[in-house]
Amino acid sequence: MNFFLYAFILTGLLFPPPANVSIGDAAFFRIDYPTAIAAYEAELQSYPDDSELLWRLARVYVCEGEVKENGEGEKHFREAETFARRCITLAPDKPEGHTWLAATLGYLALNAGMKEQIRLTNELHSEIDKALALNPDDDAAYSIRGSFYRALGNVSWFERQLASMFLGTLPEGGFEEGEVALKKAISLAPDVMRHHYELGVLYLDWDRKDEARRVLEFAATLPVRVAIDRPRLQKIRELLASLQSSHQ
Repeated sequence: MNFFLYAFILTGLLFPPPANVSIGDAAFFRIDYPTAIAAYEAELQSYPDDSELLWRLARVYVCEGEVKENGEGEKHFREAETFARRCITLAPDKPEGHTWLAATLGYLALNAGMKEQIRLTNELHSEIDKALALNPDDDAAYSIRGSFYRALGNVSWFERQLASMFLGTLPEGGFEEGEVALKKAISLAPDVMRHHYELGVLYLDWDRKDEARRVLEFAATLPVRVAIDRPRLQKIRELLASLQSSHQ
């Protein structure tokens, strides 16, 4: 056996992932976010500069925040932003830090004023580009890019001109770019509900209802992997019912 391969395997046997990381990962994938947060933060006490812990904390705080109601998600997104920025500062070549910062910025932009929204939008665009430059196979980054361009596709020419004159320039792009990004996300991770759902909604916004129906019907068959998939599945069913009634 190659010496370096042997050394790598031996290192993995002698120094397995810390118990709290394994506990946190297991909790995250069974959608027990409080346990995941507690495990990661316990490990972070001993390893405050561990970029693997930092991006995981950003991810779990985003996933916890997006199912909170009545504005309760904001504090989770702020926590996610803090951890993602720490990850990027310590490990700028870690793609997950950029991906989860972009996800956080998207949520923070929803409740921001127009000028702040434009600033966050431009930063989100930059962070996704960085994530994909570092990892061209990051399906989450492509999915976020697709949602980003879908949102841009809903901005009129007039609104862009107003933004440019008074607030700042918006990135170029729209439905076409969003479709490309979401199809790429689907090709990389075909069983992730979010990717199909976002493509279906993009087609609805684009008035391509037959394609939207086919994509959403498939999305409804996919497993729940993160907490937001539960209300997302309900939304898919509502959209399909609406499409069915409009077709009659």
